[in-house]
Amino acid sequence: MNWRCQPLPIPAGSEVSWLPFGNGRSYGDVCLNSEGLLLDTKPLDRFISFDPKRGILRCESGVLLDDILAVTVPHGWFPPVVPGTRFVTMGGAIANDIHGKNHHSAGTFGCHLRCFELARSDGQRLRCSRSENQELFNATIGGLGLTGLIVWAEISLKRINNQVMDVEVIRFANLGDFFEISEDSDLEYEYTVAWLDSMARGKKFGRGHFVRGNHSACCTKPIAAPKRRLSIPVELPFSLVNRTTARIFNSLYYKKQGRVRSTALVHYESFFFPLDSILHWNRIYGSQGFLQYQCLLPPDSRGKDALEELLTKGAQQGLVSFLGVLKVFGNKLSPGLLSFPRPGITLALDICIDGDNTFRLLDDFDSIVQTVGGAVYPCKDARMSGTAFRNYYPQFAELERMRDPKINSSFWRRISGGENGQ
Repeated sequence: MNWRCQPLPIPAGSEVSWLPFGNGRSYGDVCLNSEGLLLDTKPLDRFISFDPKRGILRCESGVLLDDILAVTVPHGWFPPVVPGTRFVTMGGAIANDIHGKNHHSAGTFGCHLRCFELARSDGQRLRCSRSENQELFNATIGGLGLTGLIVWAEISLKRINNQVMDVEVIRFANLGDFFEISEDSDLEYEYTVAWLDSMARGKKFGRGHFVRGNHSACCTKPIAAPKRRLSIPVELPFSLVNRTTARIFNSLYYKKQGRVRSTALVHYESFFFPLDSILHWNRIYGSQGFLQYQCLLPPDSRGKDALEELLTKGAQQGLVSFLGVLKVFGNKLSPGLLSFPRPGITLALDICIDGDNTFRLLDDFDSIVQTVGGAVYPCKDARMSGTAFRNYYPQFAELERMRDPKINSSFWRRISGGENGQ
């Protein structure tokens, strides 16, 4: 299959900074440019080539993961790594070096990237790969869109037999159980992740559901994709998420599985993208919105102790969260210069904003993470200090050296020494 590329929308002759913008699914300000222009990449929405025999796809950077799935899955190929939503662009997947439930087996999106074309503000259009312009190749993967405009990219896909996932859910009572199940699961399951009741205290502390799955090898039973059954039609003037509703939700969600273990065959959309079935789900947080905090901790006892300290401090100080995700990353390193995933424990929390108390609590979280040599995911950040960022990512100066001089973002100005940058 072959498609034709279209002209680039790069602004010419402007002294104002610009930033490539995909579909805006980042939780923070890495995709914003408050003092400049956003370059909408959605017109770069064409497929260039697809080899259904070898599973190699080349498309423009504005193509959505949703569109890629529609093209490749019927031919028995699946993206090598997917995040929690299918509404991200190819360019965004590279710029944030996305990871998924299979990091322990497949690494990040950048691990499967073959090559791409990068357009710079000086008019250069550079082909980048592991053997061509390698420095820019590595800097662009996880480079937050700062090295140039990705025009097109080529990735290797994963062979699948059908659209069905073979899934098992295990209820666990504490963090010790989680780590034991995770270690056992990584040997036989390609995808693993856990939902964590981050507000639980006392004997319920550290409880959750461990979810593990594989692409079904031989299922012939047709299973339909989930239908979008719900939409939040307007932005609410108040948040539906508070300490009471979050505690009730977490308790009910933990108890919804009556048995300790359950198995099911489900469509891949239900397994990978459950929130995509609720349109505008973020509106339940009201006009104040929410923050997501995702950190990485060492894989040893220091990381486990820090995880317990984070959850304990959050519960003690009234953190409100009904979505907590816990996973152990694997050892496969990304070629990305500033890639977030690396061997260790990752915790992600959707947090209802409760004024300055929330920001003070997250500053305390940062101190804990820095003490053990961890990191926070830039893609999901809206408030960390420049000092914290530079501790997390000592390669900061190297990316600044390769940043396109005409490209900037609200995030980069913030952590480079602008407002709250110190």
